[in-house]
Amino acid sequence: MATVLQRRADADREGVPTLPQPYLLFLGDTSEAGYAKTAFGLADWAGDRCVGESSIAGCTVTTGLPPMSPAEAATAGAKSLVIGVANQGGVIGERWVAVLVEAMEAGLDIVSGLHTKLTSVPALVEASRRTGQRLIDIRTPPPSIPIGNGRKRSGKRLLTVGTDCALGKKYTALALHRAFVARGIDADFRATGQTGIMIAGGGMPMDAVVSDFEAGAAEMLSPDAPDSHWDLIEGQGSIFNPAYAAVSLGLLHGSQPDVFVVCHDPTRKVILGMESFALPTVDEVIDLTIRLGSRTNPAIRCGGISLNTSSFDADGAEALMAAERQRLGLPVTDPIRGGASFDALVENILA
Repeated sequence: MATVLQRRADADREGVPTLPQPYLLFLGDTSEAGYAKTAFGLADWAGDRCVGESSIAGCTVTTGLPPMSPAEAATAGAKSLVIGVANQGGVIGERWVAVLVEAMEAGLDIVSGLHTKLTSVPALVEASRRTGQRLIDIRTPPPSIPIGNGRKRSGKRLLTVGTDCALGKKYTALALHRAFVARGIDADFRATGQTGIMIAGGGMPMDAVVSDFEAGAAEMLSPDAPDSHWDLIEGQGSIFNPAYAAVSLGLLHGSQPDVFVVCHDPTRKVILGMESFALPTVDEVIDLTIRLGSRTNPAIRCGGISLNTSSFDADGAEALMAAERQRLGLPVTDPIRGGASFDALVENILA
């Protein structure tokens, strides 16, 4: 996977530093798996570049990688500690700082995709000066992003959209990219969030872009391409999320997707971190995505549904997917499980 994703054009890497690898993944004191999606994403899609994980008291999640102290990770060959947490507001926990300093003292650089910059924490700046280790903030958009112009671009595009955050949009785009490449189709995975950028080595941190320039940033991310080329674009948030809808809508308009795939966790009933808001239905997301997306691509269509069935056994997952296929008249699959249902989604996207 890493080799394929590293085929990205140099232009896609503008503003994103070369990251020191291998990684030690830092989970902090996370107790909600959804907030550790950066660590899980790297472990799942760049596992060959991760030596282990580290955490502090209160952490109840694990990627399954070996637990290591920063010194042990450095001995095992790690070059950096990556903050694997994507919490609400993207903040650096006060209790994390001591471990981050310890990591620099062990010879590791610190990599973060959080909104709070590493360089805004005095203790980290001082430790960096003292040890010579780098503080690398990757959530930095390139300069001079234009406003969106809505011009139809050549090439084909797919965008993953969701009923909520942290339920499979990145994994779905990565799985589809892998399937397209396996079929000999010219395709690129276009990362839009911190984890995707760390996996792919380039992209656009959409939620760090000033709102007026969201659509323009998405246009930069997926420029004109040959008619047979596909961009598989990682979605962000949800157009139904009261906090993050602005990013989702700008990405939708700027991406101009020909096809979108709706990602959904069937066990989730409320929006993550906003329990007073019920999760929208898949049907509602399909309808609103077509209505809003048709503003910049009147031919937009839904290619199918990606369900996160990690909480189901194989029989339960298949029964649920079969029922949803019958109800929606669309391919429904779990890309991680793969199989015939995933192949059917790919075929419908390419149809």
